[in-house]
Amino acid sequence: MKVLRRSSKAAIWSEAYRRSALSIGFVPTLGGLHEGHLSLVRQARLECDRVAVSIYLNPSQFNSDEDLESYPCDLDADIESCRAEGVDLVLLGQQEDFFPENFQSWVLVEDLARELCGAGRPGHFRGVCTVVTQLFHVIRPHRAYFGLKDFQQAKIVKKLTEELLFDVEICLMPTIRSQDGLALSSRNDRLTETQRAAAPALHEVLIEAGNLISSGETSAKAVKEFLLSRLAGVAGCELEYVEVLSAATLGEFPGQVLNTSGEGVLVALAIIFEEVRLIDNIQVQDAGVSDQVESGSEGGS
Repeated sequence: MKVLRRSSKAAIWSEAYRRSALSIGFVPTLGGLHEGHLSLVRQARLECDRVAVSIYLNPSQFNSDEDLESYPCDLDADIESCRAEGVDLVLLGQQEDFFPENFQSWVLVEDLARELCGAGRPGHFRGVCTVVTQLFHVIRPHRAYFGLKDFQQAKIVKKLTEELLFDVEICLMPTIRSQDGLALSSRNDRLTETQRAAAPALHEVLIEAGNLISSGETSAKAVKEFLLSRLAGVAGCELEYVEVLSAATLGEFPGQVLNTSGEGVLVALAIIFEEVRLIDNIQVQDAGVSDQVESGSEGGS
């Protein structure tokens, strides 16, 4: 396994394998690797000849220095995890490669970034889109893997890839969960024992809301009111947002009348336990609740 610190060297690595007609799978991360990230690596390993992982704690997608500094990372452990999973290349991103002095060239998918995490975290998705664009130019993967726990991010990256004409397939993978239902996140390690005991209620509430929609509820307002009433009973959490939106557009349904055809309904929330921010979501389609429980990633948040 190669561990490289400069993007220029990673680009040379990629070019050699592309010239040999070998496929490259790519998993971009912030670090703090957990089972969710590693499930993406394993999927890439199954589908591609070579696998690259980037570890870059991208400062441009954080909204405060405190959040950036408290992000849990163990670089040595992350590298060893990649080695154990048969990764071929780990790129340790460097600030001077991605954001040199007087950097001005930002990338943003505007409409999809307006709601959910985009509403409360100004500039977050601009940072995500810009670095993903840079990494795609460096690694030039045939397939890139993202987890649906970060549903909005996954949709934005897919849209970016299509509209900027990248020759890469975006593979969206379901969310990995602990046995009690809590979506895996690098931030889970920062929860206190009491907070960790309360956190699985987030998934339980989402499932209940999904069942409400599957049983025939068509009012987005009614589902949101149900969610708010149930979340009010989760000890110690502060609500950032709870939304019931179109999974296809991340916008409101016309007249707020829910429609489960096509990509269906996205029920999403973000909560804060003191300084620990957690997000989760489910999709509801014609067949009922579609909850991603077998694989996924922290992705970029």
